[in-house]
Amino acid sequence: MSASPPASPGLPELPATFRPTRTRVVLLTVGAAMFVVITAVAMILESLGPGERASFVFVALLFFGVLALLSRPRVTADETGVTVVNITRTRRLAWAEIVRVNLRAGDPWVFLDIGDGTSMPALGIQPGIAREQAIRDARALRALVEFHGSGVNDATRNG
Repeated sequence: MSASPPASPGLPELPATFRPTRTRVVLLTVGAAMFVVITAVAMILESLGPGERASFVFVALLFFGVLALLSRPRVTADETGVTVVNITRTRRLAWAEIVRVNLRAGDPWVFLDIGDGTSMPALGIQPGIAREQAIRDARALRALVEFHGSGVNDATRNG
């Protein structure tokens, strides 16, 4: 007897992580470049004292830190549910808690309708630079929610 249920056709293998990879690469690259340039300018300017140079480097680090936070979002799906990591907050949801996955035209990212009547943004899937990838990811997450949240997987495991 197998410990895991057979994979459903068309569903991604779990665990699956969805994240805006191109956006992440751009943000981290720009952050690193800004840090290097600002730090280099601080070192080149002879009129700056040590405290002023340290201020420049601190501001460069602050810029990089903000861009690193903006590159953090992701959505990770596993056998028991979904972990949504947004800019400053992480939330774990069981499959049964997610009612619907929405990505409508003009939405900046996916929204998850939760069973308690609220809606939660999932910034890990955002059309931004890679619109087609975001649509594919939203469809894959929607299919996973429908499969795992509907009880189909329980019937498969018990049957």
